[in-house]
Amino acid sequence: MTKYFGTDGVRGVANQSLKPEMAFKLGRCGGYVLTKGNTEYAKVVVARDTRASGEMLISALISGLLSVGVDVENVGVITTPALAYLIKQFNLSSGIMISASHNPAEDNGIKFFGSDGNKLSDQKEEEIEALIDDSKDKLPRPSARGLGKMINFSEALNSYINFLKANSIDYNNKLNIVLDTANGAASKVAPSLLAQLNLQYKVISNHPNGININDHVGSTHPEKLIQAVKSQHFDAGFAVDGDADRCIAIDEFGNIVDGDKIMFIIGEYFKEKGELAADTVVTTIMSNIGLLKAFKKVGIKYQVTKVGDRYVSENMSKNGFVLGGEQSGHVILKNYHNTGDGLLTMIMLLNIMAEKNKSLSQLAAPVKTYPQKLINIPVKDKNSWSNSQVLQKKIKEIESELGDDGRVVIRPSGTENLLRVMVEAPTDDAVNKYTDQLANVVQQELN
Repeated sequence: MTKYFGTDGVRGVANQSLKPEMAFKLGRCGGYVLTKGNTEYAKVVVARDTRASGEMLISALISGLLSVGVDVENVGVITTPALAYLIKQFNLSSGIMISASHNPAEDNGIKFFGSDGNKLSDQKEEEIEALIDDSKDKLPRPSARGLGKMINFSEALNSYINFLKANSIDYNNKLNIVLDTANGAASKVAPSLLAQLNLQYKVISNHPNGININDHVGSTHPEKLIQAVKSQHFDAGFAVDGDADRCIAIDEFGNIVDGDKIMFIIGEYFKEKGELAADTVVTTIMSNIGLLKAFKKVGIKYQVTKVGDRYVSENMSKNGFVLGGEQSGHVILKNYHNTGDGLLTMIMLLNIMAEKNKSLSQLAAPVKTYPQKLINIPVKDKNSWSNSQVLQKKIKEIESELGDDGRVVIRPSGTENLLRVMVEAPTDDAVNKYTDQLANVVQQELN
C-alpha cells in the first residue's frame, strides 16, 4: 500500500499538503529509481499544466532531478498525454507531469511515467516512497561535472501536434466545432492543432491565468460549452479537462456524450473495421448499464475493472485489448496511444462523423442511459461493509428486484472514511427509492 501515491500520482493542496520540499524529494528519489542510478545516458522529460503553483513545483522537482545527476528535458506547459507521447517518441528514460487533472487550481499533483509511457507500477512507487522515508539520504550528490543538465525541449509541441494531425482525416471543411480547453494545458496545443485541420472551429475557455483552470469550464463543467453549441449551432462541442487526458462531447442538440457513449461509438466503428481486438472493450464498474446493453446488441463483449484509468490500461495491456475507458471521458486507444488523450479522442470522433456522414446524436443514439445516483456516506469503518449480513441481504434483495434492468455498486473511498453507494434503475423514482433504502441500512449497520 503506497503512502504518498494515490491512483494518479501524489496529490494535495499546493504549498500546503503538497510542498516544494516534497517535489524536490520526489525529483531526487524518483529520478534515482527511474534511472536505476545510471544517469550517464538518462533523460527525464518534465511538464506542467497552467496552475499558478506549477512553476514553483516544477522548479523544485527539476532541482531534485539535477541533484542526482539526471538530465532534464523541460517542456513547460503541455498536456499529460503529450508528455507520455514524447517519452516513447524520443526514447526518454521517463517523464514527470505536474498537474491535478480536473481538480481546482488550489490543488496540484506530481505523476510519474516510465520509459514505456505508462504510469508507474505500485512497486516502483513503493521504491520511491522508501527512499523518501529513509532517515538518511544516501543518494548521490555529485558536484559540477556530475550534475544533471536542463534542456528546453523546444520541438516537443510541434512533434505532438504532428502526431495528432497524422491521425486525422480530411474533413473537407464540412464540420463546424467548438472546443473548451478548461483554461488548462490544451490551451497551448488546441489552437495550433485546429488551425491545421480542414474544418471550422472556435476555441473557448482558452485564457489561463493560473487560477481559472477547470473553474466552471472543461469536461467537468460543460455548461458554457452546451450553451455555445446550442446558441451558435455548432455540429458538435468537445471539452477536455485541465491536463487534457479526458474528453466529453456535446451533440448538435446540446446533449452530453460522455465517456460511455464515446466508447460505444468508437467500439462499434473499430468492430466494423475489424480493429477491435477480441471484440472487447474494457470499462469500469461506474459505466452505465445502458452502455453494456448497447454493446450486447452489436456483439461487443466487455471487461470491467475498478475505477481508475490505470486499472483500465493494465487490463488492456495484459489482455491485448485496444479500447477502454471511463464514463468520465478517459478513453484509451491503444493502437494510437498508450494513455487517455482528450484531443486524440476528439479527432477519432470527428473522423467517424466525417467518414460515416452522421451527426454525433445519431452515433450515440443506441446507448440509452439509465438513471444513476451516487451518494457518499460517512462511516466509521469503510471496509466493514462487506461483512455486514444485513447490508448484503439488502443488496441482494434490490438486485433481485432490478433483474437485468439495474444494479448496485458499493465501494469504499480511496482517501476518506466514506462508502460510495451507486444505484442504476429504469426510472429516477426507483433510483431514489433504492438509494434511500441502502443509505438507511448503511447508517444503521456501519455507524
